[in-house]
Amino acid sequence: MIKYGVIDIGSNSVRLLLWAGGQTIYKKVETTRLGGGVEKSGRLSHEAVVRTALAVAAFKAQAERDGARKVYAFATAAVRSAVNGKYLVDTVKLLCGLNVDVIAGGLEAELGLLGALGGKDGGIIDVGGASTEVTVSCGGKIVYAASADVGAVRLRDACGEDREAIETFIQSRIAVYGAVPRFEAYAIGGTATSLAALALELSPYDPSKTDGYVLSGADVLGWAEKLLALPMRERLAFKGMDPRRADILGGGALLLYRVMQAVGAERVTVSEKDNLEGYLAYILQ
Repeated sequence: MIKYGVIDIGSNSVRLLLWAGGQTIYKKVETTRLGGGVEKSGRLSHEAVVRTALAVAAFKAQAERDGARKVYAFATAAVRSAVNGKYLVDTVKLLCGLNVDVIAGGLEAELGLLGALGGKDGGIIDVGGASTEVTVSCGGKIVYAASADVGAVRLRDACGEDREAIETFIQSRIAVYGAVPRFEAYAIGGTATSLAALALELSPYDPSKTDGYVLSGADVLGWAEKLLALPMRERLAFKGMDPRRADILGGGALLLYRVMQAVGAERVTVSEKDNLEGYLAYILQ
């Protein structure tokens, strides 16, 4: 059975998928905060690039040890929007020989849909670290796909903990969605899965339980308001809180809620399948 590895270089974390025979063997994640500071400086910091490239190299080595015949890597908003995004691409190539595919926002949206729904009709909301994608499929075809330059890390960098500033920033960026067809909504990405883990009080994290969990708009807004109002020590006390996301989850939750409002989604079903599976399906088709 042929095994493949896929590495997603995101704005907040680097993730690894090991896949074989149509099944996910495992997923791993390392938080490197590559996109930290990009909103203000327009550049990836040297320290973030080094952290991220080392994580990519370690994941490539792990996938190969575990039998991956081929390992792919792709990067999203932080790399494509930074003026020195090629620095990350070149550093990864030098360190471990991987060619990083820097994908456009439109393709990122399509990959999330492909991974989460596998060709079924519906739509996804993907709140990432630096961008948020909305994609809708009907009759087996993509009928809507758009990417907004706002994500949980970008919000933190631009607005800190200022609720009013966060709201203003979100509204200024999600206006790009315009009119969106109604759809059965799924949510992918770390914001959605982390909110499901909090709601379920999961410790340790268990993707088999978060996958398929339904979050209402009221649930998402409730968590946003609660987290943004609390100091860090109290956020960390919640059972199921990922300490690597505690500083960005409140803003990410508010962003998810505002996007749900904008597209007319009263609830979202959390999906653990996402653009990692989507990218592999895209490459192998």
